[in-house]
Amino acid sequence: MTDREVCITGYGLLSPLGETPAARWAALNDPAARRARIDEAATAPFPIHTIGDYDLAAQVPRPGDRRAMGPMMQYGAYAAGLALDSAGLKGNDDLLQQTHMIVASGGGERDLELDRLILEGAPGRDTRGAREEWITAQMADGLRPTLFLAQLPNLFAGNISIVHKVAGSSRTFMGEESAGADALRIAHRRLAADQGEIFLVGAAFASERPDVQISYNAGGVLLRGGFADLWSRPDAGICFGAAGAFLVLELRESAAARGVAVRAVLRGVESDRTDRRTGDPAETARRQLERLGAGPVGPDTAVLSGASGAGAATGITAAERAMLEDLAAGAPVRGTAQAVGHAVEAAFLQNVILAASCVERGEVFAPLSPDAPVEAVGAGPISRALVTGWGHVRGEALALVEGTG
Repeated sequence: MTDREVCITGYGLLSPLGETPAARWAALNDPAARRARIDEAATAPFPIHTIGDYDLAAQVPRPGDRRAMGPMMQYGAYAAGLALDSAGLKGNDDLLQQTHMIVASGGGERDLELDRLILEGAPGRDTRGAREEWITAQMADGLRPTLFLAQLPNLFAGNISIVHKVAGSSRTFMGEESAGADALRIAHRRLAADQGEIFLVGAAFASERPDVQISYNAGGVLLRGGFADLWSRPDAGICFGAAGAFLVLELRESAAARGVAVRAVLRGVESDRTDRRTGDPAETARRQLERLGAGPVGPDTAVLSGASGAGAATGITAAERAMLEDLAAGAPVRGTAQAVGHAVEAAFLQNVILAASCVERGEVFAPLSPDAPVEAVGAGPISRALVTGWGHVRGEALALVEGTG
């Protein structure tokens, strides 16, 4: 907690629910609209939540920039543009020069068409030297820079800086769910310590990447077959969802000086790691709630759970469900992965944006899993929202978002 109020003055979210706050709110309250964005064929046998059509050129106008990006970078660059627009920063070069950026992403994006070309063409080269020379030429001509695996977060930040002219300091994180939570935590701490006035914070995830599906399936955590309710899945229960999620954070004094509205107040962000033995999730949550100064979690507090679906029967999602039924028994709990899927690095930030939408409206959307006891509390007036980010392997986080009144 800090006396310096860190405010959310803009956000941009490209998700399976659409790209505008009105479209997202309508879809959150419409099970049929949410179900329509679930694709059970594209990456079968693993269902995914997909993003619909959107006009990338509206936020990334130069064709060369668009060609240099894979889907994940496109989602992020688009959402970053939406966030800057909503915060009144787009086109203000003086302020963008002072805007700091912290982003999170996963590893490099494969170019499947280039992979196919090489796999099909290489065996036709008779000699080893000719084959290697041909492969090298194909990679030199066709390989996007985003294929350099270790540096993808830096390239992600660099692309956004180039496209949107964000020229302050830059910091990047890579490390699944914890990366998104820590990006937000560090931005909040730096603002509270007066190490900058405006921060652009975000992440993105492409659910349709086959290489990601292969990697997570090897870990035995992906939902197979048809879509299933978040809280009643088997332990292999992650259903990915694509997302680009960015927020603009700044001190209240900065927002007032610019004459822009404060959408919500980010009271604090806590992150942690545990061994997740019995009782660990609840103890970690209590410790983080105390650090946030959140007090009792009752009907005036929406709880947006970042439960991924992994371990839904006996593992971490089951443990988080038990923790929420204990610590947030009187609060409206919503497992958002039911509606948007699990967006890994972008999951926590996406939920913070949804939380900001809730406190702006002063209400929470209807239960997403109405038959699950953990979501038994219906919609009602709320003044704040608690966001959880427990992920699927390691990394536990909480954020407290409050209204401006």
